[in-house]
Amino acid sequence: MAAGRIYVGVGGWSFAPWRGVFYPGEVSRAHELDYASRHLTSIEINATFYRTQTRETFLKWRDETPENFVFSVKAPRFAVTRRNADEAQASIARFFDSGVAALGHKLGPVLWQFPPTRKYAPEFFDAFLSALPKECEGRPMRHAIEVRHETFETTDFVALARAHHVAIVVEGDSDFPMIADLTAPFVYARIMGTDASRKQGYDKMDLDRWAARAKLWAEGGAPDDLPRLCANTPKRNVRDVFLYVIRGAKIRNPAAAMALIERLQK
Repeated sequence: MAAGRIYVGVGGWSFAPWRGVFYPGEVSRAHELDYASRHLTSIEINATFYRTQTRETFLKWRDETPENFVFSVKAPRFAVTRRNADEAQASIARFFDSGVAALGHKLGPVLWQFPPTRKYAPEFFDAFLSALPKECEGRPMRHAIEVRHETFETTDFVALARAHHVAIVVEGDSDFPMIADLTAPFVYARIMGTDASRKQGYDKMDLDRWAARAKLWAEGGAPDDLPRLCANTPKRNVRDVFLYVIRGAKIRNPAAAMALIERLQK
């Protein structure tokens, strides 16, 4: 069966407790990205959330990673904390002017993560999603939106995201609202349930379950064991899948991601 590509990784690559657990002692901090990108298939860049990066930095990250590696990029917090759409649009424009497109074919989706205090406001989010560029420097752009307030659990929000071809982030194993409706030509999932007492972060059954869900998404399906707000689903089409192990017991996240990659390669 034809299927989209599945990318699995973690958030960021600089985390001191990973030294000696994920990174061998001989790997210097300067070579952490090089090492991580050869054991994972994607990384969600979170440095971009806190400060503006330069084109030279994006080029450096691109050149340090394998040909088939893909980054997702966490958009700046300044854009998602604005009170009105006009201010947000200005921050969005500045972000795309920073040189993110220099990642070239290694640029995956851009993640727009809203704080738990942000409630659903249809007019604001329609304007916000309308401001997200469909391309940057000639490269098609993909966008994912992560929302963490219960007011987003409405079919109206699903319809809005679908109209803009923006993926709603599947927030697995967390206390945040779970919205697994398919709203874009790709799937973006962040799973947050790793346990420090487990060597691979999750038990085998949970790893098998997430690997199976990723495969089904890639084939164009929708897992029946994840909640959807809309009864109807889009026409079955293959989709790329971006699956990140985030939060939880962070020290175990690389091991969980590698365990998922091993299952998907089989």
